[in-house]
Amino acid sequence: MLNRSRSTIAQAARVFATLSLGVAVAVTSSVSAFAQNVPVIRDAEIEALVRDYARPIFKAAGLANDGIDIVLVNDQSFNAFVTGRRLFINTGALTTAETPNEIIGVIAHEAGHIAGGHQQKLRDQLERAKTMAVIATLLGAGAIVAGATTNSRGLASAGMGVATGGGEMAQRSILAYQRTEEMTADRSAITYLNATGQSGMGMLKTFHRFQTALSLSGAQVDPYRISHPMPQERIANLEVLVKQSPNVDKVDPPALQQRHDMMRMKIAVYMDGQAAASRLMRKMPGSLAAQYGDAQSTYLFGNIATALAKTNALIKAQPKNAYFQELRGDILMKANKPKEAADAYAKAVSLDPARSGLLPVSLGQALMAVGTPESLKKAVVQINNGLGRDKENSAGYRYLAQAYGELGDIPGAELATAEGHFYSGNYKDAKIFAMRAQQQMKRGEPRWLRAQDIINYAPSTKIK
Repeated sequence: MLNRSRSTIAQAARVFATLSLGVAVAVTSSVSAFAQNVPVIRDAEIEALVRDYARPIFKAAGLANDGIDIVLVNDQSFNAFVTGRRLFINTGALTTAETPNEIIGVIAHEAGHIAGGHQQKLRDQLERAKTMAVIATLLGAGAIVAGATTNSRGLASAGMGVATGGGEMAQRSILAYQRTEEMTADRSAITYLNATGQSGMGMLKTFHRFQTALSLSGAQVDPYRISHPMPQERIANLEVLVKQSPNVDKVDPPALQQRHDMMRMKIAVYMDGQAAASRLMRKMPGSLAAQYGDAQSTYLFGNIATALAKTNALIKAQPKNAYFQELRGDILMKANKPKEAADAYAKAVSLDPARSGLLPVSLGQALMAVGTPESLKKAVVQINNGLGRDKENSAGYRYLAQAYGELGDIPGAELATAEGHFYSGNYKDAKIFAMRAQQQMKRGEPRWLRAQDIINYAPSTKIK
């Protein structure tokens, strides 16, 4: 009975592909450690755009100073969820949404969960549900014992029914609670959108999409066995609020729509393949986004010289676009021209309004490939700059370790390796390398102290 219930819930979740309240919460402070089983992707351009979407919403929700991280998940389903102070968004949501407003609506909904403290409230509700289930089990066990002592098979069977029914009641209690919180988050989202002068039509479009997917699936879903309200119920509750808003007819600014289209194109090229990218290009003929996708596709699957020519044309159209320069650096690295690539990455770093930590690491990689002692020293500086902005970039520590090693700084290489393991959630190896680094360092110096921090670290077992 219980297994079938879980299967039904999972099926409903797949059918709806709906917005989730994150109950799978992190047990450590590291994105990488949390996401060992979550296919996280990193991209400076996409992260910057999604943060721009989120910034005014978080401010309206009173979360501007709470340090909410946004994490991109490589998953084709339309989904987003929160855990702790992190908001996870699937690439499927980013590519399916045709306008920025649709994604902004998703972010507003999830901000409602964070601002409403729904995770902690859900944990409290789970504790209450566990108590309900335990009491039901004890009552059922009592009935079974009574049946055994009186040799009454019927009473013993009733005891099993009490136990099973109690678990069912607890489960339904949790699901009903989650449905209530989802509706609350929907209403909060509309409040935030109104406060920022944005339309709620993107949210309605999203829920209409869910309703269509459900009707096409032909699935018979018990509304009491799912954690979210039925799509038609959400639409009915939101439609009046959305259409009463003075912002109902507002559309996204053309420049923001262009960035959104370029983001969708990038995900299609890199994550979904040539066929998906070509289909999307045909929907945007002649647009800058289509040209961007064509240049990226040529870089990945075609001729390097042609890809460079197409990218240079993009740069001519938008000379201050940091991510066109980043693409140029990628192409030049593939062409085995690291010095020219370093120049392109350096321009990307200087032009990047978001000050992403990823771009200095790319610059550092190019400088490492140049291979001179001077370029290696510059590589260390750039990679450290990048990690200073983005300390959880575990891959960056591997490049830093390599650069230190080539410079002959073995303690630095050992410590960088320890950091990489630490931010990957591999604490055992992190401690081993930290101890190795310490043995070659002067006691009390900053790097020795950092190594000691890693050695002393004890992962929290509490849900955060």
